[in-house]
Amino acid sequence: MAVYNCGINTFFTRMKLVIVESPTKAKTITRFLGKGYTVTSSFGHVRDLPKSKIGVDVEHNFEPTYIVPMKSKKHVTELKKLAKKADEIYLATDEDREGEAIAWHLREILGDVDHMKRITFHEITKEAILGALEHPRKLDIRLVDAQQARRILDRLVGYELSPFLWKKVYRGLSAGRVQSVVVRLIVERERSIAAFKPEEYWSIEAKYTVEGVEHIANLHSYKGEALKKLSIENKEEADKMLASLNDAKHTITSIEYKERTRKASAPFTTSTLQQESNNRLGYSAKQTMMLAQQLYEGVEVDGASTGLITYMRTDSLNLSEKFLSEAEAMITKEFGKEYSARTTYKTKSKGAQEAHEAIRPTDVSITPESIKSHLDPKQFKMYDLIWRRAVASQMSAARYKATTIDIAANEGVFRLTGSMIEFPGWIAAMPEKNTDNELPTLKEKQELSCAGVEGKQHFTEPPARYTEAALVKALEERGIGRPSTYAPTIATVQDRGYVRKEQRSLIPEEVGFLVNDLLVEHFPEIVDFDFTANMELSLDHIAEGEKEWQPVLKEFYGPFKEHLIQKEKEIQKSDIVEEKSDEKCPKCGKPMIVKFGRFGKFLACTGYPECKTTQQIDKEGHIVKEEPIDIKCDKCGKPMVRKNGRYGQFLACSGYPECKNIMNIEKKIGIKCPTCNEGDLIEKRSRYGKSFYSCNRYPECKTAFWTKPTGEVCPVCKSLLVFGPKGSIKCSSKECTYTIQPTAL
Repeated sequence: MAVYNCGINTFFTRMKLVIVESPTKAKTITRFLGKGYTVTSSFGHVRDLPKSKIGVDVEHNFEPTYIVPMKSKKHVTELKKLAKKADEIYLATDEDREGEAIAWHLREILGDVDHMKRITFHEITKEAILGALEHPRKLDIRLVDAQQARRILDRLVGYELSPFLWKKVYRGLSAGRVQSVVVRLIVERERSIAAFKPEEYWSIEAKYTVEGVEHIANLHSYKGEALKKLSIENKEEADKMLASLNDAKHTITSIEYKERTRKASAPFTTSTLQQESNNRLGYSAKQTMMLAQQLYEGVEVDGASTGLITYMRTDSLNLSEKFLSEAEAMITKEFGKEYSARTTYKTKSKGAQEAHEAIRPTDVSITPESIKSHLDPKQFKMYDLIWRRAVASQMSAARYKATTIDIAANEGVFRLTGSMIEFPGWIAAMPEKNTDNELPTLKEKQELSCAGVEGKQHFTEPPARYTEAALVKALEERGIGRPSTYAPTIATVQDRGYVRKEQRSLIPEEVGFLVNDLLVEHFPEIVDFDFTANMELSLDHIAEGEKEWQPVLKEFYGPFKEHLIQKEKEIQKSDIVEEKSDEKCPKCGKPMIVKFGRFGKFLACTGYPECKTTQQIDKEGHIVKEEPIDIKCDKCGKPMVRKNGRYGQFLACSGYPECKNIMNIEKKIGIKCPTCNEGDLIEKRSRYGKSFYSCNRYPECKTAFWTKPTGEVCPVCKSLLVFGPKGSIKCSSKECTYTIQPTAL
């Protein structure tokens, strides 16, 4: 356990103990405290519900049974030792429901209530830490109750509904109160795309050359009627219009100039940060929160750990007076007084505000460029995005000059539009793609030279698949989940195999369709959007002290449990995972059925268990022929065949089911084995899908690495270097501590 001592020996002198969640946070806070303080970490939650059982006594008012997990026992022992030596204990966990719950669990374990105080802060700076120590408060049991209610609710749904899926589909599946709704959104969007029927429509364009520059105008109205997107339905209609437009004179009938303004966006909340990070940087919600956590807890700057942003789990749009003043001064100095526009934003979210400020830099004078050498590339991009958004929120609106020119041609009117930035305002701090379209100086009644009028065929587009940004926006709009839960939930539905990500699009897998349809039909309340949103409001009401948590759980659990028992009796597994087919077994001639398993649909002989013949089928239901390849089974000598599984392709013995041998397909990474110097290192997958790297001469050579080797040799012990966490490189030897941090790369 990392314990940071502020200039005093805690083993001989009484001291003040500060407990936070993470070692990085502890290291940063230590900088700001004087002698007599010891800062240590709990390493996250110190107690939780047991994994081996449900851990909730539903018969006795949903009383939870908390245990200290094995991974936390050592930390808890050290915390108890330090607590005994402390005059005062400060619980300095995060200022939200989760942080409040961790503080409560620490109090329950350490038991020293009289000497224990709760402090909170939303940025890790000296001013914030010292201010928090001067104004300790009591634990907010309402926040603890709200967190407990969410944890128990999710445990009841997960631990009771997931086994139902195991029995009726296959083992390893899971269901969740928010997770299953997320899958439903993605599945329904995919079905909307599949059911979409494109509609034909046409547009008519005129090309004008003015001062040697070509400009394109769209037909805006015809015979006095404005044309909308689908007004011209087919080529015949377009041709009729073209016939009256081709030989016409094109004369400007009106020119209109308008000044338009665009105000800056509000500073980031958790949700908008995840959306913008995905849109601009391509980062997943999970990756975004990980990077933001690093910037919040502190990064090494000139040998000292420095917190760069405020707390990143927040619904609030508030900004501190200190930041507003500092931003105003900086903007005036760097851009000019006309660029500064002190602005406050009103928070729209009704939910409990789990932090007091929006996400902003802790010190506006720490510009992205000034800190760039101390951050890895992804950290830099994240800090740059947050810094610019916060600064831009305090800048003047951008002003545009918009021009609209109408050009008459017989019975039609073409419209030419353009715009130019006259004053960039906030765009000076947060540049965007240049969309200016400057039009030449023209006059009314001026005749333009038309280079041609043509019709263009178009088809309406189906709705786009969800990206993580679009999904986060949809969840927030529907009131489903809370911003702090979006990242882990989106990651979970991918880890469970319900959804895959291609490029940035989220696409449901076959099992995602199957489980979603099962839940929608038989457990509609679990995947109902309004029900899930109302449950979130109930949790907010608990946090605000307007509701008690046990009655909320009782109201949900009673009907849910009764319904679950009923469905366990009614639903047969064969009704869900089996379909009839016209295929006959190639070995015994009996009918084959389509079954659904861990790796998707396949054909299975109805003569099972006497005949265990199976055949792969593709998404269209066609049998996939298993071509033998030029590799022999190392157990029985028969040819191996290439098959598809959950984690990609693999080799299986053609003698199945008598021989069940499987082999990984070798993916060489271009590095020789450092142990035997004969084999090549290849990428493989464990039975749980985790990648690792091993010598292809196994079992003669058993060299293996859990992280990818770089190909370089450690200068200290000559072992192979491997890629480490957060962009670092480290030695693969457990005995060697050689590491290269990202800032040194």
